[in-house]
Amino acid sequence: MTTRRQFLARMGAGLTALAVAPLVAAPKRRPNLVFILADDLGWMDTNAYGSTFYETPNLDALMARGMRFTQAYAANPLCSPTRASILTGQYPCRVRFTTPAGHLKEEVLDPIVPERGSPGQRIVEPQTRTRLPNEEYVTYAEVMRDAGYHTAFMGKWHLGRDPYLPDNQGFEVVIGGREHPGPPGGYFSPWSCPTLPKVPDGRHICDVVTDEACKFLHDSKDRPFLLNLWYYDVHAPFQGKEDLIEKYRRKADPANPQHCPTMGAMIEALDQNIGRVLRTIDEEGLAENTILILFSDNGGNMYNVVDSTSPTNNSPLRGGKATIYEGGTREPCAVIWPGATRPGTVSDQLLSSVDWYPTILAMLDLDAQPGTILDGVSLVPALRGQPFDRGPIFCHFPHSPKVPDAVGPSTYVHRGDWKLIRIWFDNPDGSHRYELYNLATDIGEQNNLAPQHPDLVRELDALIDQHLRDTVALCPKLNPAYQPALAGWHASRDAKLELKDGVLALRSTGGDPYFHTDQVPTATGNLVCRLRMRSDSKGGAALYWGTDAPGERPFHRSRMVTWDPTHDGAWHEYEIPFAINGQLKSFRLDPSTAPGDLAFAWIRLFDETSKLFQEWDFAALGNP
Repeated sequence: MTTRRQFLARMGAGLTALAVAPLVAAPKRRPNLVFILADDLGWMDTNAYGSTFYETPNLDALMARGMRFTQAYAANPLCSPTRASILTGQYPCRVRFTTPAGHLKEEVLDPIVPERGSPGQRIVEPQTRTRLPNEEYVTYAEVMRDAGYHTAFMGKWHLGRDPYLPDNQGFEVVIGGREHPGPPGGYFSPWSCPTLPKVPDGRHICDVVTDEACKFLHDSKDRPFLLNLWYYDVHAPFQGKEDLIEKYRRKADPANPQHCPTMGAMIEALDQNIGRVLRTIDEEGLAENTILILFSDNGGNMYNVVDSTSPTNNSPLRGGKATIYEGGTREPCAVIWPGATRPGTVSDQLLSSVDWYPTILAMLDLDAQPGTILDGVSLVPALRGQPFDRGPIFCHFPHSPKVPDAVGPSTYVHRGDWKLIRIWFDNPDGSHRYELYNLATDIGEQNNLAPQHPDLVRELDALIDQHLRDTVALCPKLNPAYQPALAGWHASRDAKLELKDGVLALRSTGGDPYFHTDQVPTATGNLVCRLRMRSDSKGGAALYWGTDAPGERPFHRSRMVTWDPTHDGAWHEYEIPFAINGQLKSFRLDPSTAPGDLAFAWIRLFDETSKLFQEWDFAALGNP
């Protein structure tokens, strides 16, 4: 028989259980996410990956908190395409954003492959988008915002001008986040960007963006949040704090592949600010419930000249930013996922930037919107230390950047230890050329094994074909208007060249005839072009040149001089002085602006001492 005391005791226990039950059953707060994206930070640019020049204690400490990856890849060797791949989970070739064109004024939403190119262009390359469309993609930020996250974007966007901005892609707080390819106006205030804080002159942009990031972490600690902290650092312009530049100037050793004092200062400024973010996460009590991702958008820049050297060096990787080789797309990477990633672990798991979207949603237990196309896969098993085969990754880069290690339009597949590069139409007969590397034994891509493994080349090349079909990629094609070089010169689409009767004959068929060559010797400074020409065309004439400056537009108006030719059908000699900064790489003549017949007996280049250093003598068959 139950006594009254026993009954009341049972009732009290039940009431206590009922009172506690709602607290126990309350849903656990979703994890926060901080995604740190550096710009142009190379695979070898931290101590954790092997640098002996830069000092990166905070980056190293971040990586030690979680899992560091040795085979993490950007889906493109340049910034805007990789950024698009992260936000959408799609390869840049599916997004059709394949070059860093987000800052351009021209709005291109539907790129094409032109039917034909200029006669001197062997391959016609696809166009690229210059904007990430707002309505076409649902970014992971939009999914998180709709799930109740407070979302912020701080730093470099470079995916379009207004209205193609982070404000319209799921981010509620935006600092910076405009079209600029680098820090707007430089690293030190004042800046030409209305969404950056107004601060006293001379403040470093990395410090100011981090101030805002730490404030956001403090203000958002009571609700789930997303912080995309996409730093401008360490992209050009190459500017550092003077005390740090001096520090690295003292320790620079030319025997070390990395010895640029300015880059040392830039990387240390980034490292110091990432340390501030980590401390704020700790001090605000956020560490146990905050996922942190560290990544870079492409390889280190090896092609500018800073402090009489390259900004950085990616050795032992081959190439760098803007190349299809490992130095262009293999990135520093770490993930801290409390309760899942074990501190201090290192993974050789293959990872592409397209994987971040599905991985982030899986870590947060969120679903993509119905109909969302994702090329990436969730890497949650690998983050938990479980065996996992991600499958092959791809990089389709159908362009020809003007950097030394670039090989022209190309596509690679990386499966297991093997990497196959297809270089489009690069053989003399117009067929594709292939390079095959075993990265387990040849991380520097020095030993092309394609001739020894033809069956593997065909197998991996079939994967490339399937990938391009699956992503509906725009691909380069042979130019039906291509004319092989004649005596080292290529003609424009409004011109036809012919060697005839001892002269180089040029038939102008339109309003913009010109011919150009890249068969020029090394030269710099004050030069003179002399030439013998006859013409029955019309208009003024111009001389253009190209230099070794990375990323410069070929034959820009800033590298041009003009002269006034006589179009009377008689022979005349002309002398055109010009001055160049950098090393001469190419040379172009625009002899008229109308249809007509022109001819050249010879063209000669002289240095400032009047020494002849290049001559094209077309009179070998008889001087006129």
